[in-house]
Amino acid sequence: MKQIALILSSLVLLAASASAQTDSTKSKKKDWSKLSLNNRANDHFMLQLGYAGWTPLPDSIKTKGFSRSINAYFMMDLPFKTDQRFSVGIGLGISSDHIKFNKVEPNVIAQSSTLPFTNRSDTTHFKKFKLVTAYIEAPVELRFVLDPEHSDNSWKFAAGVKLGLMVNAHTRGKTLVNSSGQTINNYVQKETSRSFFNGTRIMGTARVGYGHVSLFGQYALTALIRDSRGPVVHPYSIGITFSGL
Repeated sequence: MKQIALILSSLVLLAASASAQTDSTKSKKKDWSKLSLNNRANDHFMLQLGYAGWTPLPDSIKTKGFSRSINAYFMMDLPFKTDQRFSVGIGLGISSDHIKFNKVEPNVIAQSSTLPFTNRSDTTHFKKFKLVTAYIEAPVELRFVLDPEHSDNSWKFAAGVKLGLMVNAHTRGKTLVNSSGQTINNYVQKETSRSFFNGTRIMGTARVGYGHVSLFGQYALTALIRDSRGPVVHPYSIGITFSGL
């Protein structure tokens, strides 16, 4: 959600402010522009696992279970020369969201002008049904580390954006059942089309953590579905980031 990203972003600013206050006496003695960063982990690789959702979610669209987000990025870390506690992280990677539906099936290959979300609670439907969207993404982060010389054992904060290009959108239905939930046919149906979706997206991001593990939140500043082609929903996700190298 947008509120999650804003809260985590605020934590970055609060941490920087708190660090400036608590280290006010140290800053007079230590020159943050002249540190030895040769042996520190610069978080060149990030793997993110989390819960994914849409907001605002229309009453007609029912989701269920644990919809998940999976992201992986290779990053470059560029410390500020004037204060090496701060750095800019830039990179490239892939992300995917798997949204699970409850007896509602979006038809991505429909020939209609808008994306239909068909309620199948009173008829045959798939026991499991999800929409998967995948992107190539370029993340940019402003990072702050309390102890840049020992970042493996330090608090870390980051806020930024991800610029994404959609490479795939498909639905996957598994196990056809009747309205009573009895199995009719045990098979998998996959349908692929990007015609209803925006080809690009911008995500606001924030992270806070210690060492190689952090919590992340991200919110799409752009809508998932094209203008006038369906409901205006914005994807978001929250979860855990594993970083290192």
